[in-house]
Amino acid sequence: MRQFTTGDLNKQVGDVTDAASREPVVLTKHRKPRFVLMSYDHYERLRIGGDSRKVHRASEMPADHMELFEAEIDRLARGEGYGDEP
Repeated sequence: MRQFTTGDLNKQVGDVTDAASREPVVLTKHRKPRFVLMSYDHYERLRIGGDSRKVHRASEMPADHMELFEAEIDRLARGEGYGDEP
């Protein structure tokens, strides 16, 4: 977890909030952790008590996920590359 001082927050608010948009960051004062700054979405996931994302074993993967997975494996096997490649 990245750390910033409370002075950094005053001087570099853009850098601190950009980092906090990706993951929670610790704000320190006199070298001691004092606050945690995080995105509102991350806060809501903590507040609600869970993350809506699911993890599955390949053998227990839902059918619609399996179809997408198999299609991507086939595409890669044909040498078509990753989706973010030209």
